[in-house]
Amino acid sequence: MSTRRVSLRSLAKINLDLRVLNKRPDGFHELRTLFQTVSLSDTIETEFTPARRTSLELDSAIDIPNNLILRAAECVLAASKAKGRVVFRLQKRIPMGGGLGGGSSNAAAVLLALPVLTGRPLTLEVLIEMGAKLGSDVPFFLFGGTAIGVGRGAELYPCPEPPAKLGLLVTPGVHVSTADAYRGLRRDLTPGLTSRNIEGFQSLAWRMGDNEPVKYWNVVNDFEAVVFGQHPQLKAIKGKLLKLGAKPALMSGSGSTLFGIFENRASRDAAARVLRANMGPNTVHSISLVSRARYRAMWRRQLSAHMTGEAWPPQSRYLT
Repeated sequence: MSTRRVSLRSLAKINLDLRVLNKRPDGFHELRTLFQTVSLSDTIETEFTPARRTSLELDSAIDIPNNLILRAAECVLAASKAKGRVVFRLQKRIPMGGGLGGGSSNAAAVLLALPVLTGRPLTLEVLIEMGAKLGSDVPFFLFGGTAIGVGRGAELYPCPEPPAKLGLLVTPGVHVSTADAYRGLRRDLTPGLTSRNIEGFQSLAWRMGDNEPVKYWNVVNDFEAVVFGQHPQLKAIKGKLLKLGAKPALMSGSGSTLFGIFENRASRDAAARVLRANMGPNTVHSISLVSRARYRAMWRRQLSAHMTGEAWPPQSRYLT
């Protein structure tokens, strides 16, 4: 039988806001966060050939232990009872371990695309459940755009989206231990700071709903207090972004990536030139915020040869 091929863009995310509340009885922390897809992306070339026996292959220049691409593929094939030869070729552009969700995005890309190629559809509810088991950020990439994440971050709700904006990502290559960052916050089972954090987060969500300009948002990342103490150079980078006109500038996730949002292309590009001259060209990435509508349009373009209709998640034309 013929091989079905597709080239997938797997986008990064930033946390426009991140509040860490109390530690939960299950060992995770209660979060309130605002996810946003951005244009920096990996590429995953994917091939599926129907066959009597299943085999999985991943070609990547970077050896990633326990790669989420293969784990996601195993989940899809097991749930759909599809069989065949699946080959992935991964080109990494999203820096690893920087709070940009590259691995989670790769996993979600497989969850969205592989059922289309196999002709064995899975419901959105099943995909969300699979995603949450693979990682807390994975379900967000099934939707894209701007979304509020609660609980571990895997419980998601659509949020009013900011106007199309341009930004910079600065990825200095500093390793930040997420476990150490959580320990440094010293959140226990008693919700001590919960009320203040939730009130601040609610205020931000309503400002977005009222279409208040991005530059007036009072955004927070609770990890900055700990991580900046451990890595003062990251605090200095945030200061440079603010000085160069970013409104706002913030660390994404538990770091170490910093981002800044700019009012226009000229100011964004001027800031990029200064930062690249100081930090090197591969450290600074020009990006745009990607809305939910633009995210889904990208997916429909990618899968257009293999899908039918406009439903979400994308539906296969090879139903078996």
